[in-house]
Amino acid sequence: MGMLFYSADTQPLQIDDRLLQYLQVVLSTKLRRGESFTITWTDRAEGHARTTLWVQPSISMRFQYSSAESARLSGGYLRQLADQASMSSGLLLNAETWQKHEDAHREQLLAAA
Repeated sequence: MGMLFYSADTQPLQIDDRLLQYLQVVLSTKLRRGESFTITWTDRAEGHARTTLWVQPSISMRFQYSSAESARLSGGYLRQLADQASMSSGLLLNAETWQKHEDAHREQLLAAA
């Protein structure tokens, strides 16, 4: 499990390393462009139903991974997340089902090869 440190909050958000890597790419790209947006995720295992963060360039973030190795990311799933982050509803993630969505993109890629 990786950790996302948001702003001055000393309590990090625990996120799967691979999902955190996707978030890092999407967040870095959007913030580099000066774009603000929301991220909302559900994670019943963490004891809360839903959390939303407002992300803007002036808020600091730090990504900390439990694994030293980077994961190979699915381009299709990455595009889906980036497109979603550009919508007025912002980026929506479900901690219990995100991997199924990513796996579907990976299967399409393997089928096309």
